[in-house]
Amino acid sequence: MKYRSVFDIVGPVMVGPSSSHTAGAVRIGQLARRLFGEKPAKAVIRLYGSYAQTFKGHATDVAAVAGILDVAADDPRIPQAMDLAGEQEVDITVLAEEAVPEHPNTMTIELSAGQHQISVTGISIGGGLVQLTRVDGFSLRLSGESPALLIFHRDVFGTIAAVTSQLARAHVNISHMEVSRMERGKVALMVIETDQRVEEGVLSLIRQLDHVRKIVTLDV
Repeated sequence: MKYRSVFDIVGPVMVGPSSSHTAGAVRIGQLARRLFGEKPAKAVIRLYGSYAQTFKGHATDVAAVAGILDVAADDPRIPQAMDLAGEQEVDITVLAEEAVPEHPNTMTIELSAGQHQISVTGISIGGGLVQLTRVDGFSLRLSGESPALLIFHRDVFGTIAAVTSQLARAHVNISHMEVSRMERGKVALMVIETDQRVEEGVLSLIRQLDHVRKIVTLDV
């Protein structure tokens, strides 16, 4: 495994006790909130594997709530995240699930506000680093370390080329890209990580393309 900096080895600056169970949980919560795009009215946190077994001792549930509220991993208010959620009128439900996950540190966060909702599954891989593995039922691999576009579209020939052509015209460099679908010819998810933030004008052109249903942006 290659490390980009010493912080990948010793872990991030954070409120403890664990980089995987605390800082990682904060990060998954933050990414779910940013993909959702607004303060949720309700959050359901489903914990699996090691998270489900040890979350009370490591405050994994509290850390995830802090992330959902967009509190930083080194913010001293993390232990008060449940109280902060109450003050902000965010309804929190935490569930320890018995299902055995592929990765021991797995959580799913379901956020909603009115008709707007999202489901995000993430894993904590150590040192405060995480990976999102599923969004609204679609499989993906997203670190959250780079700007990203999640483009929901109809699984039709030419759609991927049309999207990447718009990015190329805007001189946007793609660092990672993958496509996931549940059923041929139905809705698919295109995940594109880029070297720079994609400007709103470019996003508007992509939204106008045939077969593009929705774009969710992740800015870091």
